[in-house]
Parts: sequence; structure tokens; C-alpha cells
Amino acid sequence: MTVGLREDLDVRAVQRRTLSTLSLTQVLNGIAVAGSLPAGALIAASLSGEGAAGLAQTAGVFGAALLALPLARLALNHGRRVALSTGYAIGALGAVTVVIGGVGRILWVVLIGCLLLGVSTAAGYQSRYAATDLAQGAHRGRALSIVVWAGTIGAVLGPNLLQYSGAMAMRAGLPQLTGPFVLAAAVLVVSVLVLTLRLRPDPYLLARSIAVRENGATAHPRLWDGIGHLRQHRPALLGITAVSLGHVVMVMVMVMTPVHMAHVDVSLQLIGLVISVHVLGMFALSPVVGWTVDRFGRIRVIVIGGVILLASCVISGLAPADDVLMLGVGLFLLGLGWSCTLIAGSTLLTDDAAPEDRPSIQGLSDLSMNVAGALGGVVAGIVVVQFSYGALCAVAMVPVVALMGLAAAPSMRLRSRATP
Repeated sequence: MTVGLREDLDVRAVQRRTLSTLSLTQVLNGIAVAGSLPAGALIAASLSGEGAAGLAQTAGVFGAALLALPLARLALNHGRRVALSTGYAIGALGAVTVVIGGVGRILWVVLIGCLLLGVSTAAGYQSRYAATDLAQGAHRGRALSIVVWAGTIGAVLGPNLLQYSGAMAMRAGLPQLTGPFVLAAAVLVVSVLVLTLRLRPDPYLLARSIAVRENGATAHPRLWDGIGHLRQHRPALLGITAVSLGHVVMVMVMVMTPVHMAHVDVSLQLIGLVISVHVLGMFALSPVVGWTVDRFGRIRVIVIGGVILLASCVISGLAPADDVLMLGVGLFLLGLGWSCTLIAGSTLLTDDAAPEDRPSIQGLSDLSMNVAGALGGVVAGIVVVQFSYGALCAVAMVPVVALMGLAAAPSMRLRSRATP
């Protein structure tokens, strides 16, 4: 499916409208996800003990991974508007399911709801790619980073609305902890409406139409063509590797830092402060990272991100558990290094694919990233239990070194001169 091209169509104006629409829905999705994560863990713990607390987040990650490729297929066949709207609609259904499970005090219903809500995370990840469909090559990193940065607002607002949403739920006769999920359902429905009304013309379908006009008709893209593309294009493979390895390192260190600090009875307020600084590093400088990617090159920023991640692992690994300042610096750098690998890697794999092939490759990237994050969380727990937090930080450096070695390969340097 493509869209008809009008001679008077202002593609730049469409791109500006696309970025504003995607940024707004990213804020709303951030509110839904960031607010529901702690509430989901607390509901699970209240139903089956503290051991079940991590199951809610695991279910959400699994949901994001499970639906990454189906959402990519929808984008290939029907465009970004249908794919993103479907992802947010399933997420809203998941939030309602958690409310039902919370009211009935049924853990498996809550976990199914968290899994479905995780699909909205997959849609949020796909949004950053939708921002690049109509972007010029020289501005692709900046376009992607704007949508990533918009997630900062939701990530900050979501947890801070817990008390308000909980009070709202109790006034409606619902358990307090279901409040964030009521709010999540509402804002995700608004996201669907915003996309349906404003994401017109569809950026992916328009980009395909432009490509057909300039290069002639091509075969209809298939989802699994992305695998064949990766076999033949090393830069795209490097892009996916950068996104996945940067994510696994971030998850490994981040998820165990609160546990590390809690072992010496650091207050929850200070632990929350360190995590807030980490989130700041992940998102606040995204526009600067995007500009750097466009100005100095995708592969160079991947290497810079690797250096920052190594510094983070060293600082965090050497920090005493009660040294909030040192851990704060380490976790800020962890977020910043993640931002570099995510934005540069995502831009690189988008550069290296024709418009009609991009959703399939991007879907594979999101699948790989989510699976890597889930495995990283499991490995992190095992390493800390068997050894120590410092050992975990040392282990986390291994994939970073591997990534930097791949980025430094001669074939990648040649490509980096051809692609800004």
C-alpha cells in the first residue's frame, strides 16, 4: 500500500507534523509505562510475595519483544499509523486487564495485562524509527533523537502521578495500586486518537511513494527480507549490534544498582535519586547526541558511546554502595552511553536500508534489543548473587569491548566515510 503523491505536497511540513505527533504520543506512552512499572511490581508482590515483584516487569519486556515483529509487519503492509495505533490500543487493553486482575486479586491476570501493556513499549520504540521515514539523511539522527527525548517528559511525569492516580482509583472504588493502570489506559487511548487524526499522510507510505517515483516500482517488502538484508550489509548489522549491546549493558548495571545500595541500608529516597539521574542521562541529552551523530558520523558516536559505557562500568564498579555521588556519576554515564549507542545504531541501520525494507530491519532490531535486555537482567542477578556488584560491572564491560572492536573493523571505517 502506498499513498498518492500530490505535486503541491510539502514533505518538510509533513515531517514537522510527524515529529510533533510522535513526540506527543511518546510523552503519553512514557506516562503510561513509567507510572505502571512500579505499580505492577507492587501489585504482584501484594498478591504472591516479594519474589513475584519482578514478574510484572519481565512480562512487560516479553510483551514488547513478542510483538516487535508483528508491529513491523503492520507497518510494512499498512503504514506507521496503523502499526503504532494498534500497539497503543493493545497496551490500553493490557492496562484494563491489570485493573481487572488487581480487583479480583488474580496474579496470572495481572501478568497477562502487563504483557499486553508491554506492547505499548514496542510501539514507542517503533516511533523513533517513524521519525526518520521522511527525514533527510543529514538530519536523520536529530529527527530520531527528538522523539527519544520526548520520552523524558513521560518518564518523569509517570512516577510522580502515582499518588494522584491512586487517589483517583480509590474514589472510583478500585484498589489504590490499580490507579496508574487506569491512567495508562486513558492516555494510551488518547495516543490512538492523536495518531489516527494527525499522522496523515502516513510517513512510511509517503516515503515509499517518493522512492517509487524516483527509482521505479519495487517488489512488495516482506518481513523476513530484513534477515537477508543483514547478511549482506555489515553496517546494518553493526547498527543492530550497537543498539542491543548498549541496551544489555545498561540493563545489567542499572537493574542491580538499587539492590547494591540497599545492602548497606541506603534510603529509598537516595536510591530513587540515583535512578533519576540515570534516566536523565538516558534522555535529557538526546538532541545533542542526535546532532553529534549527524555531524560526526554514526560509527564514531557508537565508539564514543562505548567509551562512555566503559567509564560508567569502572566508576560504578569501584563505587562503595553508600557513595551516592560516585554511583550517580556512574549511572548518569551509563544512561548517556546507552543514548549514544541507541541513537547512532538506530540511525545507522536506517541509513543502510531502502525505505521499503526499513520496518522489517527495525522490527528485528527492537526484538533483539528486548531479548538482550531480558537476558541481561537474568545474568545480572546471577552474577551479583554468586560474586558481587563490582564483578557485574566488570562482566558488563565485555560486550562493550566487543562492540568497539566490531565498530573499528576496516570495512566499517570505509562505510563511515560514505555515510555521514
